[in-house]
Amino acid sequence: MRFHYQSHYHQPLKGEAIAGLFLLLFPVLLPCLFTPFTYASPSTFSEWNVIKPRHLSLLRSALEGKSSNGEQSDLWTPLADQGWRPCLESVNTPSALPQNSEGYLQVFLDGGLNQQRMGICDAVAVAKILNATLVIPYLEVNPVWQDSSSFMDIYDVDRLINVLKDDVSIVKELPDEFSWSTREYYATAIRATRIKRAPVHASANWYLENVLPVLQSYGIAAISPFSHRLSFDNLPSEIQQLRCKVNFKALVFVPHIRALGDAIVHRLRYPPGETEALSSDYLRVTTDQNDKQRPQKFVVLHLRFDKDMAAHSACDFGGGKAEKLALAKYRQTIWGGRVLNSQFTDEELRSQGRCPLTPEEIGLLLAALGFDNSTRLYLASHKVYGGEARISTLRELFPLMENKKSLASSEERARIKGKASLLAAVDYYVGMHSDIFVSASPGNMHNALVGHRTFENMKTIRPNMALLGQLFLNKNITWLEFRQAVAEGHQNRQGQLKLRKPKQSIYTYPAPDCMCRA
Repeated sequence: MRFHYQSHYHQPLKGEAIAGLFLLLFPVLLPCLFTPFTYASPSTFSEWNVIKPRHLSLLRSALEGKSSNGEQSDLWTPLADQGWRPCLESVNTPSALPQNSEGYLQVFLDGGLNQQRMGICDAVAVAKILNATLVIPYLEVNPVWQDSSSFMDIYDVDRLINVLKDDVSIVKELPDEFSWSTREYYATAIRATRIKRAPVHASANWYLENVLPVLQSYGIAAISPFSHRLSFDNLPSEIQQLRCKVNFKALVFVPHIRALGDAIVHRLRYPPGETEALSSDYLRVTTDQNDKQRPQKFVVLHLRFDKDMAAHSACDFGGGKAEKLALAKYRQTIWGGRVLNSQFTDEELRSQGRCPLTPEEIGLLLAALGFDNSTRLYLASHKVYGGEARISTLRELFPLMENKKSLASSEERARIKGKASLLAAVDYYVGMHSDIFVSASPGNMHNALVGHRTFENMKTIRPNMALLGQLFLNKNITWLEFRQAVAEGHQNRQGQLKLRKPKQSIYTYPAPDCMCRA
């Protein structure tokens, strides 16, 4: 059957019937177009109900309000010297490595970019504890992100080896005599050289008692799983500082990621004119103009609001009954319904600060802090559950919001397209070059950047999740009351250095282990 546009005018009833049938069948015939943004998602047309603002009164006031110049100048003021500086002296003094290594250490790392990054730092530290030669870690394919990028696809391996040459021996691959020691080898049977049950946050003594004998017997030991397998407490200061040296000095992204990150930062600092088209040679074309243009400031907002996080939180995000059912089905599919938060009500979760902020809510937080529609905002995110409809209120508040796609051409993004770890690496790089960084929810990216920016004394806003949860539950709160409460609740959450407490991560709180009083 062929359709003619004029048939709608001559036979309206027939046209309407065909259109109605098409709408009914379209999601059935092409379900992929209606599948939300993460894997194993229940595909229901009703899940895509129109998402309406949940805090309409606050949103209207935020859109009408204007920030004073005083607020803006305070916002962008860099952090004052807090009396602390990076302190890695004990690992900066060259010292000869022991002549004989105990053997080769392999680790297999799961998780996303930042969980693996912390695992890499721990692997170097464990190799030091054992006097072992570390093989460049193997990165597992994450079941959520489905990215098979290797260590060498993400990090500059030669720099890592060179920076740490006086601390730990590192090799890119095993010698031929140990070439049998592969992921596949350990997946097929129980192997004497595999350490499978390393406890979470194991002590240095545990490695000396359980892994060193394997190294001495076989010349090689493979630890899998390895994420979070080294304690943050009761370790020698040189081991703690070595972890920081790896994280903050030795781990650098490969050149093409840094080049793309530099291009994005440059375009945020020196935005093109309205008539200038974005192209891969934009930087070269506008170099002379930028010499005369004053660089602009920008905020990086890390917005993790994918279906995985939304479902695991067990919170209500205003999508109605259809969304609740879809997220409940997703929880059942992925975790068998075993999600701790499911036993609490939405009100209890929000009042405890256990719900990730929606794009609308993080936008209201930024507006309450004094950012306005002239603020340049870079959105660091993978895929947002609900798509553009969920982001629309944030974009309405901050029309100068940008992301990788808007700031870099498809040719420039070709090498990172569809690769979650490389996309996250670009966001990490841009986040480390922004004036201000803020994350909508706790997580590995938040923790990694908070720690790295603390090490460099850079401004970072840490949302007070419990306070915000309670404020958003109050449907009668005025914009003035909301702004005052937000301002008071975030006075000491804008990059002020906090000392690490027992059991806390050295990668989030590098002081006092890796920083000294000036």
